[in-house]
Amino acid sequence: MSIKDFIGYVIAQFLGGIFGAFILMSLIGKEHGLGTNGLFDASIGKSLLIEIILTFVFVIAILGVTSKVSNGAVAGLVIGLSLTLIHIFGIHFTGTSVNPARSFGPALFMGGDALTSVWVFIVAPLIGGALAALCYKWLSAEIEE
Repeated sequence: MSIKDFIGYVIAQFLGGIFGAFILMSLIGKEHGLGTNGLFDASIGKSLLIEIILTFVFVIAILGVTSKVSNGAVAGLVIGLSLTLIHIFGIHFTGTSVNPARSFGPALFMGGDALTSVWVFIVAPLIGGALAALCYKWLSAEIEE
């Protein structure tokens, strides 16, 4: 992927997150939190670790089922179930993000604590995703040998 394409995808994702939060706010108001993430009872360190692990698992699942050697026919099912399980596990701790754009939009409209802690939900998925990509590259190199 070129840098130009990457920047375009990032901008589109964040605009989508903002627009989605705006639509949600227009429909239900701000009283319900717009699906913002939070630290809840967890510390910043625990929240970072939880989000890194959840994103790592999600990205590994995506890379595994979309690789050339996998059966792509079940990719949608595996990705959807992985995301569901990740949310079931993580929602109590942080609200589960695994997507910086999904967290940024609601935080922008809610402000306050949601906006103050949104950096956790931007940084952690980037770290988790990068670690998953490196791990997958290492694992797939082992398989090819």
